[in-house]
Amino acid sequence: MSEREAPVRDVDDVDAVTRAVLTASRLLVAVSARSLAEVEERVTLPQFRMLVVLSTRGVTKLVTLAELLQVAPSTAMRMVDRLIVAGLADRQTNPDNRRETLLRLTDEGRRTVEDVTRRRRAEISAIVERLAPGQRTALIKALTALNEAGGEPPAEEQELHPLGWADASTRSGA
Repeated sequence: MSEREAPVRDVDDVDAVTRAVLTASRLLVAVSARSLAEVEERVTLPQFRMLVVLSTRGVTKLVTLAELLQVAPSTAMRMVDRLIVAGLADRQTNPDNRRETLLRLTDEGRRTVEDVTRRRRAEISAIVERLAPGQRTALIKALTALNEAGGEPPAEEQELHPLGWADASTRSGA
């Protein structure tokens, strides 16, 4: 029997639910990868993650960006250097503290984040449209419960974290 045909009694089985979530995760990773396909020659997934953080936070100190991405400042700097060369980010010295570097997206960087997010949303929407209305309602309830259990804040119409990377402070309720 395939996962799609699994009996309803399996919903209480942690292994069955885990398999279903892993399958859905694989689908969403594939959707995310396809949404990045048009920019993959210019931007890696970690670099795109950096663009998303800059998109949501605006001008950001390098050390803060490194903390948000959970990478060393030197790693963040190398990523930024590549984004600057690609014309997607810009760096400037903080006028209030000349030892700090401030980073921001360029217009091209902002368009890149918007385009990838738009493609991702369109593909997910097309998948959801294939579900019956009752399945959509059940999916909303199930995913809301899963997100709450995992500490992921809800995505709003104007998504603050279009690829699902929330600040650690948001997850902890701070």
